[in-house]
Amino acid sequence: MSANQPQELGTSTIATDISTQQATYLPPSDLAAKYHKGIQQHLAVQPHASASKAGSTKIKTIENFYVRPRWLFVRVETEGGVVGWGEGTLEGHTEAVQGSLRDISRRLIGWDAMNIEEIYTYLYRHRFYRGGEVLMSAMSGVDIALWDIKGKVLGVPVWELLGGKIRERCDVYGWVGGDRPSDVMEQAKVRKAQGFTRVKMNATESIGWLDSPHALDDTVQRLAQVKSIGIDAGLDFHGRVHKGMAKQLAAALEPHRPLFIEEPLLPGHVNELKDLYNKTTIPIALGERLFTRLDCRPYFEAGCIDIIQPDIAHAGGISETKKIAIMAEAYDIGVAPHCPLGPLAFAASLHIGFSTPNFVVCEMSWKMHYNTGGFDLFTYMTNPDVFKVEGGSVGLLTTPGLGIELNEELIRKEAAEAEKLEPWINPLFRGDDGMIREW
Repeated sequence: MSANQPQELGTSTIATDISTQQATYLPPSDLAAKYHKGIQQHLAVQPHASASKAGSTKIKTIENFYVRPRWLFVRVETEGGVVGWGEGTLEGHTEAVQGSLRDISRRLIGWDAMNIEEIYTYLYRHRFYRGGEVLMSAMSGVDIALWDIKGKVLGVPVWELLGGKIRERCDVYGWVGGDRPSDVMEQAKVRKAQGFTRVKMNATESIGWLDSPHALDDTVQRLAQVKSIGIDAGLDFHGRVHKGMAKQLAAALEPHRPLFIEEPLLPGHVNELKDLYNKTTIPIALGERLFTRLDCRPYFEAGCIDIIQPDIAHAGGISETKKIAIMAEAYDIGVAPHCPLGPLAFAASLHIGFSTPNFVVCEMSWKMHYNTGGFDLFTYMTNPDVFKVEGGSVGLLTTPGLGIELNEELIRKEAAEAEKLEPWINPLFRGDDGMIREW
């Protein structure tokens, strides 16, 4: 009698006998035992001295500082003397964001810095025209600073204000290669030695709308080289690759199993991205050029991405980025904050990660190709050890606010020097015929 033939009720079948014999109950793993009662990490809470004084949390001043290599820091101070720092970097559009910040600063003096949601709603809704990279980046800088202030006033890390920690470490990845990727093998070895288990690199150099298929060969070879040393790699198409080439490249990369492909098509091509999604098993990531939940909504509803990559310095700061993350979870989409920026944006992104179930990994700009002239992620910090990479991740930030300390004297000095210089702008790519190509 076969295992699947009908049997009389109450009798034992061959199939049930086999399943009973094969059932194995393992003891709890070390991690299950460690976290049996959840994450236990006590933090002493010490509110700021001004917390109980009426009017002390009103906004007194808002300043912004453009500093090299290409970052825009925002400083907000309350009447009680609490200083919060944020970042509104919009690479290549610094002066536009600074103009918006001047308007925001004029409007917000005297508002209660603790009312973050009210301020966000006012800045987003009150002025009729809303959204877009410039306004949202300016709002981001202020919003992050307000969360920093609130944490410092109450004496808790920002993640505590976002519902508490759900993990003790956040996975991160570093960069190899540059705008024109090369020498990725040696750079990947350095990243591995630095503690990274994941890296990202640009998929291609400048590429034509319909280029030779051989233009993709080096991309496949670079991925194979990097993976050969035992680390994972995501590939950033950067919107450079148009539809005809993108599906070829995704197919060629698939046997090498990249961690993800990022912006395989330019934002706005939702239907085309869905077609590509249906042709590949590689996780598709996108989102640095989406700035609100409404911008993300078509991609979520179309089911054409696996990972959303909001940039906290562009997407309304902590307030909107957290809402995007919550929305993404309903579509089984992971969150991997885009962050080739400064320490404030990185710290804010980590706080999202520490408090968000569907967080997967965060970009880290330490020693990346944009950080030139001796300016890097730790340049303006006095406690860089909080960003130490171990086992491919960064540990919990535990001090009030964002949890990083800045050298304000250096920031002011550098901003005065940088003001004399032209702000950073992105490179210009052209084809052999002179036609401008996607960067």
